[in-house]
Amino acid sequence: EALALVRAAGGDGFIVQGDVAVASDRERMVAETVARFGRIDLLVNNAGVAPKVRADLLDAGEESFDRLFAINLKGPFFLSQLVAKQMITQVPDAEGFRGRIVNVTSISVYTASINRGDYCMVKAGLAMMTKLFADRLANDGINVYEIRPGVIATDMTGGVKEKYDKLILQDERGITPIRRWGKPEDIGRAVRAIAEDRFPFSTGACFDVDGGFHLQRL
Repeated sequence: EALALVRAAGGDGFIVQGDVAVASDRERMVAETVARFGRIDLLVNNAGVAPKVRADLLDAGEESFDRLFAINLKGPFFLSQLVAKQMITQVPDAEGFRGRIVNVTSISVYTASINRGDYCMVKAGLAMMTKLFADRLANDGINVYEIRPGVIATDMTGGVKEKYDKLILQDERGITPIRRWGKPEDIGRAVRAIAEDRFPFSTGACFDVDGGFHLQRL
């Protein structure tokens, strides 16, 4: 479906199936992409999963923690490492850039959810990873950014739709100043702006795409 949308918009692409938590799959993703296009200009770390079962912090098990850590943090870390090494070898563009890396995190970076603590912790780790890679790669012409979504209408939030309909749309003030659910397209527009090099003098920056949730109003 994603590839069909790209082609319908006049672009081209190909799909490499793999598990970001598996080292050999990460290596294959990078190798096949470079073989096809000769370089990598943009990496978007968007793979992510939620806990299969929401559990109280005192009852959370290691299996869920290990799964979320592997997919949501370890995988993006080592994939970014591989891609950064590839980008460093590339000829820079006219402005001296060799590539860009985007990490998609969550308002769970700073919002405590005691029934899915593992998710909050790995997303907070991904936010720090953005700063670390931004600092390390700045002199190599590679900018790194964080996009921090709020409540987005996806399969991940489908099970709590009624809860967030009330919090966003029905409560007197709502948890967001912009009174609607976020859409995947909102995140896509933010990624596109980075891909189009709209922020050349920013790195390690966080873009809140959350309807104003981060304002933490009284």
